[in-house]
Parts: sequence; structure tokens; C-alpha cells
Amino acid sequence: MEKAQTLVIGGGPAGLMAAGALAGAGHAVTVAEARPSLGRKFLMAGKSGLNLTMDEPLAALLPRYAEAAEWLAPMLRDFGPDAIQDWARGLGQEVFTGSSGRVFPRAMKASPLLRAWLARLAGQGVTFRTRWRWTGWDGPAFAFDTPKGKARIAPAACVLALGGASWPRLGSDGAWAEMLAARGVMPAPFRPANMGLRVDWSAHMRTQFGQPVKGTALSAGGPARRGDYVISARGLEGGGIYAVSRAVRDGAALTIDLKPDWSSDRIASALARPRGKTSRANHLRKALGLPAPARALLMEFGRPLPEDPAALAALIKALPVNHAGPRPLGEAISTAGGVPRAALDSGLMLTGLRGTFCAGEMLDWEAPTGGYLLTACLATGLWAGRHAAAWASNQTSD
Repeated sequence: MEKAQTLVIGGGPAGLMAAGALAGAGHAVTVAEARPSLGRKFLMAGKSGLNLTMDEPLAALLPRYAEAAEWLAPMLRDFGPDAIQDWARGLGQEVFTGSSGRVFPRAMKASPLLRAWLARLAGQGVTFRTRWRWTGWDGPAFAFDTPKGKARIAPAACVLALGGASWPRLGSDGAWAEMLAARGVMPAPFRPANMGLRVDWSAHMRTQFGQPVKGTALSAGGPARRGDYVISARGLEGGGIYAVSRAVRDGAALTIDLKPDWSSDRIASALARPRGKTSRANHLRKALGLPAPARALLMEFGRPLPEDPAALAALIKALPVNHAGPRPLGEAISTAGGVPRAALDSGLMLTGLRGTFCAGEMLDWEAPTGGYLLTACLATGLWAGRHAAAWASNQTSD
């Protein structure tokens, strides 16, 4: 049995924020992480530029969390975009806001921020245990498989920050759901979020694999959204697709407006011009300026193309996407599902497991990409850590 005043299980952003809050309150903290190193998904997210948060007021931020907005609001108000930027600067990482409102470290990478963060936590006395895989409870203690064999820790308070069920090779495998269910906490089923769509392409699409689709708008049960995406061998992927993926996952039909800046009448008028011996594909390119990826999508999802210019214009403005559903859960950027709000008190403590708190993506909320995911992970981690610190203090005083 290892002695630990407080315990955090999970070494991602939510867990590290919780550890900082516990240490800042004067508690000895052990962070147990199943993988060989900390912050693996955080580092992966930073490979293409670490999007820390979104520079927007709370009134604009909260609706991004849909039905979870009401209960997340106090946490996001306490540690929102402004506070996150100040926190990064405090770790020596200057930030900037891009034209879309997304906030990035000047270094654009996650590794400098993570190194500074871990150094600060180590300076606060936080103990890190890597390759410690949580296996459940052994009586009142938390049990682990470690490189040196079995270990148990019975802390005054514990924060679980175990992630969702996407990117299992980075540590978020959702295995904790069965352990909590065995203790009477029934997580909501996991579902992919911010994921690509599977498409069974015809052979002619192979030449388009890897090509970006730009300048279109996507609709799925709501207002059209502009965004770029990529035609891949597996289907359609990228930010534009992720923005509508929740609605598509939940059953909405997906359509693409290939010429969002042109009216149907303008398109029909351009298409009605005589094309002589020009092929249909070249006519679409010359008359409408449709690039090759857009033309390929039109042929893939719209054939046989109508001869009537007005009918073809209508198809170009609302091209139905024949897809085979979301990409698998393990390939999603994030997941929906997890520990429901009803199982938690206002401090994110499990009501059926006193002294055990939850934070991050293992909670049942979802949000789009653009810094919203990381913002809520940081905010819930800090919130759970502060309340766990108060709980541990009360247990110690008793």
C-alpha cells in the first residue's frame, strides 16, 4: 500500500489541472498514468498547431456545449478563454489569436507548454507514476498494475481524469466505464464526436484521395456551415465535416452546396450557355469554376446528372452525400457519452462514491473542435481538483 494524501488517475490536461489545484492547496499529490509518458493526446493535438481555446465571450462560448452548457457554465466562467491565456503566459508560453478567433501558443507546439507545466507541478511536489494502469478497487483502495507488480493507494480524495474512448493507443480507451458500472455508476454509452464519415467510393474517386475541398458549405439539419475538408480513401474528413458530424451522427441528412456564393438562377444561367463539343466536366469547370475535387463529388453523388440547367443547379446547391455513417469510435477526435451529470454533485464528485471526483472528457459532454474541447477539459480539471482539495482537507481535519 502506497501512501498518498490525494490521487489523480490520468495524466492528460484535465488530470494535470486537478493535480495543480490539489498541490496548490497544500496536499501531497500522486498522478498515476497508464502510458509511459504524460499528456500523449495533448501532444498529438499540438502536432498541427495547439489550439488552446477560442477567444470569445462566455455568451458565445457556452452554446458550443449544447445541452451540457448549463452545468458546465460555472466551471467555464471560473476558467474560460481569458484565464487559459493567462495560465499559458504564466508558463512562459506567449499566445496569439488567429483570424478565426482560435488561440495558439506562439511556438504552435504542445511540447514546450507541457514541459513547463510538468516542471511547475514537480516543483510543487507532485509525484508522477507512469505505466501505472488502474484496474479498479481493492476494498477502499485504488488498485494498479505497475512495472513492479500490484500496487494500492487509499487517498483522502481521488480525481479520475481518464479521457473518453477515442484514440485508445494514446490512453483514452474507455476501459474505466466497466469499473464504474460495477460500482453502480452507469456511464452514458460512448459515441464518436468530431469524426469523419465513411464513404464507399467508386473507382473514379481514387485520383482525388488526399485532395482538399475548399469553398463549399455543408448542411445537416441546420444552417449551412463553411469549412474545408479532405477526400480520403476512407471517406470525408477534416474540420468542415467535424462541424456537422454530430447532426449527421444523430440522423440528419448531409448536403453540400458546391457554389455557396452563387444563386441557383446564376448557376442555371451559366450552365445554359451552349457548350458545343466541350465535355460535361469541362463545361462545369469553365462555366462555374468548379475545381476538380468539387466536380468529382458532383459526379460521385449526383449521377446521372440532369440535363436541365435548373435541375442541375438545384443539385449543385444541395448535393446529397451518400455516406456509410461515422468513422469508428477509436478514430474520432473526441467522444460523447461518459459519466452523466446526474451521477455527480456540483463539485464533480460521484454521489455514490464519496471522495472520488471526475473531470475532462470522461464526463458526458461534447463540443466542436476549435479549442472548445481543451477549454472544458482544463476547466473541469481545475474545478474537480479544487473541490477534491476541499474534501481532502475536511477528511484530514476530521
